[in-house]
Amino acid sequence: MTWFNDRHSRPPRLVGVLGGMGPAATADFYGKLIEETPATGDQSHVPVVIWADPRIPDRSLNLLGLGEDPTPQLQHGIQALKRAGCEVLAVPCNTAHAFVPRLADEAGLELVSIVEVTADALASAGVTAAGLLATSGTLHSGLYTDALRKREIEAVEPSADEQRQVSAVIAAVKAGAVTAAHRHALAEVAQALTERGAEQVVAACTEIVLALDGSRVPVPVVDPARLLARRVAAVSLG
Repeated sequence: MTWFNDRHSRPPRLVGVLGGMGPAATADFYGKLIEETPATGDQSHVPVVIWADPRIPDRSLNLLGLGEDPTPQLQHGIQALKRAGCEVLAVPCNTAHAFVPRLADEAGLELVSIVEVTADALASAGVTAAGLLATSGTLHSGLYTDALRKREIEAVEPSADEQRQVSAVIAAVKAGAVTAAHRHALAEVAQALTERGAEQVVAACTEIVLALDGSRVPVPVVDPARLLARRVAAVSLG
């Protein structure tokens, strides 16, 4: 039963989406949030404020020691969402989760972590080895590796050459210039991960799912953005 049909249930909590990293991934996430909300009309959807600032410095480059610290701009966006009355924070960018938990805690917002939600789903499915398609910064930070290890799941990562191909695809999505060659290369990397034991492949960068043809991967492809959307809808609507 949706909240407005039950006079005893509380109103939905306002969700803040810290986006712009990148713009296409943010738009994709909002579409999935709409799809994952059990709504019967406008009034039963999740109330959302989206702060989409593509000027935030590259998170991956910073984690690799090659770029500007994005923390001040991330903090600025989170504080803006807090001032707007948001109680719940969703960040569709996987790599940003190396920075945002502390900032969300300081702002008093409940962060629904895309990393933790995904790791929970893999554990619930009984997965023992998961392939990771992510930014180099996400892999370097150990965000997913650590979360999976806590659940006794092995992380299967691309080789250096394969990671260069993944990075090229991510850049192409951000530039709006994905080609058939990019999609083919990404599918080949995913296939290589399965050959090394991955039972499922995680599209652990929000841009990956926009370029990966899951039908060309012999195991299930996990979409963290959709898992995040599902959990955010549940948290907001209660």
